[in-house]
Amino acid sequence: MSRNQSLRPKRASRVVILLCVIISFSFQGCITFLFQGKPNYVMVNGTQFIYKGKPYYYIGTNMWDGCYLGAPGAIGDRPRLIRELDNLKSLGITNLRILAASENSYITNSLKPAIQMKPGIYDEDLLEGLDFILSEMNKRDMHGVIFLNNYWEWSGGMAQYNDWANGGGGIDPANGNYGPFMDYSATFYVNEKAQKSFFNFLTDILTRRNKYDGCYYYEEPAIMAWELANEPRPGRDDKYLKEYYRWIDSTAHFIHSIDRNHLVTTGNEGLIGSLMDSTIYLTAQGSKYIDYVTFHLWPKNWGWFNAKDIAGTYPRTEMNAIQYVDRHIELARELGKPTVMEEFGIPRDSEFYAPGTPTTSRDKYFEKILGLIYDSAAVGAPIAGTNFWGWGGEGRPQHSDYRWLPGDPFTGDPPQEPQGLNSVYDVDTTTLFILKADAMKMIALSDTERIRGEKKVVQGKNIKF
Repeated sequence: MSRNQSLRPKRASRVVILLCVIISFSFQGCITFLFQGKPNYVMVNGTQFIYKGKPYYYIGTNMWDGCYLGAPGAIGDRPRLIRELDNLKSLGITNLRILAASENSYITNSLKPAIQMKPGIYDEDLLEGLDFILSEMNKRDMHGVIFLNNYWEWSGGMAQYNDWANGGGGIDPANGNYGPFMDYSATFYVNEKAQKSFFNFLTDILTRRNKYDGCYYYEEPAIMAWELANEPRPGRDDKYLKEYYRWIDSTAHFIHSIDRNHLVTTGNEGLIGSLMDSTIYLTAQGSKYIDYVTFHLWPKNWGWFNAKDIAGTYPRTEMNAIQYVDRHIELARELGKPTVMEEFGIPRDSEFYAPGTPTTSRDKYFEKILGLIYDSAAVGAPIAGTNFWGWGGEGRPQHSDYRWLPGDPFTGDPPQEPQGLNSVYDVDTTTLFILKADAMKMIALSDTERIRGEKKVVQGKNIKF
């Protein structure tokens, strides 16, 4: 046997050993760490976000249906999801607000199928869909804000946790009972059995392992933040106010105790979701376990805007919206935290829903509001980003009444609303032009602005319990 021949088995053995180490590592930890090194996470420095050592400003969208599109089988549409992500990336829209929690509900207009069929019993296909979208986002250096509950009816949420805990008796807002329904949702904060089920769910999600990239969710690079719920409110009055504060503080604390890499925020609408009381907003958002604050902006829902009377209602809509944004920037400054306007939208002209119908007022509104956010951020205000509602992309309404039925494509609007109400479709060229132009400005601001003041980075691992 020649000398070269005698070495071949040793070299082969080394290769086999190395491959075994790689395979072993991939099954014990995040594959992303193996090939990309230690991941970068979005962090907070005073009133700024920081990512990869630079200020992080962005324009994003709401794509709550991401885990549904990413699911295997009949529920999902992975080729579409990949096209949607590529399209968004090309527009500079790289921050997605995504649902990670839906509960199989007694409520008529709720999402079907649901992630959680019964307490602790999950639809694995939908969770695999969440794995898939997060892994695809990571490939594109995109970030997700992941909401974990819902004050409203459309995904089950707090009302369904109550219903499970109480053995029934929930109120269905489809019958026009929105006031009593809000009261029922708010009892979640004092329902110990419902709270236990929710915290069990949090543990299962935070410690879940992504089957595509090997990361546990508490180390997943594509996640920017966990959000306690979609639009949590204390209720219609101050009856449960103390319990509401306690729930925010204890839930955020619990998340940070498991996940020391990602940020935590509330998902609150701002003053509208705080009984129009700045003290309530500041107290709730002031928890040391809440890393940044949020607000939403809905002129139609709040009675400012009527798409069938644009001339009569648009001027006050713009004025009120500017005041609302400015007020929440002031509140963020008072708290010393970054803020994000993570929901905003407005209907098409005449409240049409179909793709190709006019978006004149929406375009004007988007341009004004996005310009205001950029101008504020550029002069150092504590506003870091926006997520418009919502990305419809290739989705199209399927029925003449524009209602959603299980099995229909998703358009970005929740199932209790007309599909297309606030959807931005991939054919809305004028709107997309405005969004891309603003996204490029926000990206440029990230590249040019310096980190302000002394660097005191807030990340889960730095929080003292």
